[in-house]
Amino acid sequence: MVGQVRGFHGLRGTVRVESLTDRAEERFVVGRVLYREGGDAKLTIAEAQADKVGWRVRFAEVPDRTTAESLRDVYLEVVVAPGEELPRGEFYWHEIIGAKVTDVDGTSLGEVADIYRAGGAEVVVVRGAAGELDIPLVRSVVRTFAPARGEIVVDGEALGLRGVEGAGVSGADTTGDRATAGELDTAGDAHDRDKPDLDR
Repeated sequence: MVGQVRGFHGLRGTVRVESLTDRAEERFVVGRVLYREGGDAKLTIAEAQADKVGWRVRFAEVPDRTTAESLRDVYLEVVVAPGEELPRGEFYWHEIIGAKVTDVDGTSLGEVADIYRAGGAEVVVVRGAAGELDIPLVRSVVRTFAPARGEIVVDGEALGLRGVEGAGVSGADTTGDRATAGELDTAGDAHDRDKPDLDR
């Protein structure tokens, strides 16, 4: 995802977009084509301006506020074109989905089903036999971050999964530093979940 429509501005179809990307200045430029999450209909940016809460964007295909209302709370994606690949050791969110997550003691916690951003850090939603866990991608928790191998290893004790009193996944620190290459064992940097190249 590169953004989510959070509101509207005026009567010409302009929407207010919360940016979910580290590359907003590249993603929200005139002429750029975005898509609804999971959709194929183009949304071509006709105007874009950063403001205090994100971006005000008008799409060529959205002529008025009534049409814009259909975009309420919609997540926006972008096709990653050839040449826009991330540097080695960095990953888009969609590349992390499906990675297997284990505790340092070898216990399987499940697979990454979703990702969101909270408190300046990315948080992976892990689903497995024990249910659903929200795990922040921060140094204090993640020991190995290797989506290319489909592997993420976390410290279950730091997450409160092994009987640490007063701790739990929901109370884990989501305001720490993001997992970046060189700071974690075989780690990479998690980026906005842009839409993969669909060979359009």
